[in-house]
Amino acid sequence: MTATDIPQLRLSNQKISQTTFTKPEEVVSWMGATQAQDYLMSLWAIGLRTKSCMEKDVERAIADRKIVRTWPMRRTLHFVAAADVHWMVRLSSERIIKTYAAHMPQLGLRHEINKKARKIVTTALSGGIGIAREAIYERFAKEKIPTDQSRGIHILWRMGQEAVVCFGPREGKQQTFVLLDEWVPQKRTLSRDEAVGEAILRYFTSHGPATAADFAWWSGLTISDVKAGVASVKSKLSEESVDGKQYWMGQSQPKVTSSTGTYLLPAFDEYMVSYKFRDAILDPKHAGEVNRGLNGMFAPIVVVNGRIEGTWKREVTKKGVVITPHAFHQFTQAYRRAIVTESDKYGTFLGLPAFIQ
Repeated sequence: MTATDIPQLRLSNQKISQTTFTKPEEVVSWMGATQAQDYLMSLWAIGLRTKSCMEKDVERAIADRKIVRTWPMRRTLHFVAAADVHWMVRLSSERIIKTYAAHMPQLGLRHEINKKARKIVTTALSGGIGIAREAIYERFAKEKIPTDQSRGIHILWRMGQEAVVCFGPREGKQQTFVLLDEWVPQKRTLSRDEAVGEAILRYFTSHGPATAADFAWWSGLTISDVKAGVASVKSKLSEESVDGKQYWMGQSQPKVTSSTGTYLLPAFDEYMVSYKFRDAILDPKHAGEVNRGLNGMFAPIVVVNGRIEGTWKREVTKKGVVITPHAFHQFTQAYRRAIVTESDKYGTFLGLPAFIQ
């Protein structure tokens, strides 16, 4: 394996350049977790990895409790397969809660307030009821629990990290919260060592080639946990050395080809954000155009031959969805035609005609 093989293998393993999946839950289970901070873009992250799913199909998988949006790691929203949500949330929750324990009192969210808020939420949601965030905040306000200055979402995040709540389906444009144990009552029980090993296998099989540092970044686990976990499942992985770095992958790997594919990937796509080191796919001089530095916000990206060569944005109008690409370098006519094709795929996903700005 050479450095130029890494993007091609990742495109294949992440099911971007080729896929056999037909259901959203197949994608999410394969990936382990897909980042879902930008909700609408995260639906496309799943859809583009299937043969023909539309946005409504992904949202149906949410409503049907096949995939769950919650905070399993890095304090960041992800989609997780329902079968995995309980063990994945618990895998890193203790460490994350401990890490940010000092921050809660700084917001005025003492233990008594969090305990009171938890009782309000569990009472309100009990019986399979889903309630939007603002309606929960109204209940907090009646009990003098502050929600300004991000306090409200910190309270709900804490309950998500404790496996109390997760997101349910949308009501209009608002997402609801539900009780996790009621929404997904079936629990797969894994010991901590088993959970670490399972997460490692999922990540390197779907995201490889990647390093131990990449997985530590993605999962939020310590390097010592990662090294012990890799050692426990090493026989199920393959290892390659490139430029002095050790890369891990699943044992069954696609044949490396020089892909000429062009892809419109969403903001926060796993192809971009799931690696600590991104030089294999992004020239560092363009990093600021992708990661705009606004609370860690990432732009949607244009990937050409495995490399990030531009960004794009969308606007939904009465006529359809308007795609505006921005190239780091001038796109050739062939690449422009490819972007038109990819824009049409995104329009089909939304059920709208697509136009290039």
